Amino acid sequence: MTTAVKTSGQIVRTLKDGLPILWTYVPEMPSEVERSFAPWLAVVSWAYDGSGNNGMPDSKDNAGMQRLEVVLGEIARPAFCFEAYRRVGHGLREFVFYVADRDQFLAELNEHLASHPRYPLDIKFYEDESWSDFQRLIDDLSESPQRA
Repeated sequence: MTTAVKTSGQIVRTLKDGLPILWTYVPEMPSEVERSFAPWLAVVSWAYDGSGNNGMPDSKDNAGMQRLEVVLGEIARPAFCFEAYRRVGHGLREFVFYVADRDQFLAELNEHLASHPRYPLDIKFYEDESWSDFQRLIDDLSESPQRA
């Protein structure tokens, strides 16, 4: 994690098809007031070839992912964008946020990435006012015996 994104919490290691996946998250839900401003789950995904590195990104992809992480940290702020969790492994890096406004999130992301090389990103939005995706992750990972 970089210092630009001030997420503290836990790192949990899980396995999928024998390959590790590292999850970074804070294992508690924000207050109901904090959750009420952001009904949209935004999933920023970067698929990569992890076949030669135990499912993890190579150094070139990882460097780009770290630059992206800094940009996402610049966008995250109260009453607009809350980072829920991150995962890396098994050929996929994801940054997951709850956002107040999909269009504004994309506009700010594009503005911040304008000077960057084009990254192979896939961005999807899901309506999740109850934050059920994040609660399910907290529940699932709290049962995981492996801490990184």
